[in-house]
Amino acid sequence: MDTEQRQAMVERHRQSLMHYGYGPETLFWSTRGIQKQRFKVLSEIGIQNGDSLLDVGCGFADLQSWLNGQAIHVNYTGIDLSPDILDTAKTMNPQLKLQCGELFDFNWPQKSFDWLILSGTLNWNLHDDGHYAKRMIQHMFELCSQGVAFNMLNAQYCDHALLGEMVAFDPEHMLDWCRSITPQSQLRTDYLANDFTIYMHRMC
Repeated sequence: MDTEQRQAMVERHRQSLMHYGYGPETLFWSTRGIQKQRFKVLSEIGIQNGDSLLDVGCGFADLQSWLNGQAIHVNYTGIDLSPDILDTAKTMNPQLKLQCGELFDFNWPQKSFDWLILSGTLNWNLHDDGHYAKRMIQHMFELCSQGVAFNMLNAQYCDHALLGEMVAFDPEHMLDWCRSITPQSQLRTDYLANDFTIYMHRMC
């Protein structure tokens, strides 16, 4: 992601926060229910009490709140590119480890976290044929000790004329690519028609 794209992303979220305040709409989710559906599927990769988790593009850290509501208490770290969104998240959750930046801004060693989770962060069209998304996913896998779960919009069911600034991916193509990193990759398409989730587990 280049400097201009980063600035555009920050400004987009600043304007959205000013318009909506705290809520899923600010993060470009249609409803709280759909946001929670995605969280449920992501968590089913195998997150357990006491695990360490990095939430990539954490927004308001709603994933951590949702996990707590399911009695899954993790050692949570969240990162987000938007300082405005993160300021709100820190006000709401002063006890959490929340840092501003994208994944490539940090120098964590390999296997720093049990799990890396990403929800919606790769939905913005950077007009690079998915190159940035693949770099992000590969680096996430380098940082996990157990696995990675991420979701994307499903190109098989999205109306491309209505995507606007968003981008959708072919789930089977993405699964094949993930399996080139770890054969223990699994595709989920059983929850929302226009979305898919991939789990990537480290080999035992």
